[in-house]
Amino acid sequence: MQERLPTVDILAIAAHRDDVEQTCGGTLLKMAALGWRTGILDLTQGESGTRGSAPERAAEAEAAAKLLNASWREALDLPDGCVENTWENRLKIATVLRRLRPRVVILPYWEGRHPDHYTTATLGYESCFVSGLARVTTPGKAEFAAPHRPYKILYASLYSDVRPSFVVNITAYIEQRHAALMAYRSQYSEQAAGAGLFVPEDDVRERNFAMARTYGLMAGVRYAEPFVQKEIGLAEDLMMLPVQSI
Repeated sequence: MQERLPTVDILAIAAHRDDVEQTCGGTLLKMAALGWRTGILDLTQGESGTRGSAPERAAEAEAAAKLLNASWREALDLPDGCVENTWENRLKIATVLRRLRPRVVILPYWEGRHPDHYTTATLGYESCFVSGLARVTTPGKAEFAAPHRPYKILYASLYSDVRPSFVVNITAYIEQRHAALMAYRSQYSEQAAGAGLFVPEDDVRERNFAMARTYGLMAGVRYAEPFVQKEIGLAEDLMMLPVQSI
């Protein structure tokens, strides 16, 4: 019988395990509830982090993926703390894109404090482009390497000082989103390592809920996650535009 690999409708690509949980975990939960298959591609394995080891992060990421109802999750082997936009790395991501064939890809916003995050934005975009080039060969079996270019690329902008293009109402999923983040006990439990760098455990919930509340207020809902798209949106019926103006 011919091997069949799973495909996904929406793929979130992030530099580190736990990035997706913070920026678009609620959206992935909502999309899964709507019947879409969601996937998560972490580019690094967490070997350079102040807290936790790569094996610990792997186990936590698996637990978090189950809480997010993700259909697929894997991690590449890019160096943690040194994500670079190279041809080799573009091919690694393009290989995954051709296997999974997502229609929507979610990337980190292209500006930020952490170099891995903003590099992933450009690397992810260029990988989506490369994935669609018919004459570019990616590793693996030919039947899983046909060219594929995602239709929509979105940028999760939760930690960026930028007005979002739109927000997703995650009110019904805020608690499960938080549970997925807290699956990373190596990162968010109280401990001496990185005490001056990490948010205290007691404050994690308050901060994350407050940020989601802020974006929710922008659109008249309780909790939301923000996204940016580079292209102009299209409206067919002015009578169906959501969010009240006054």
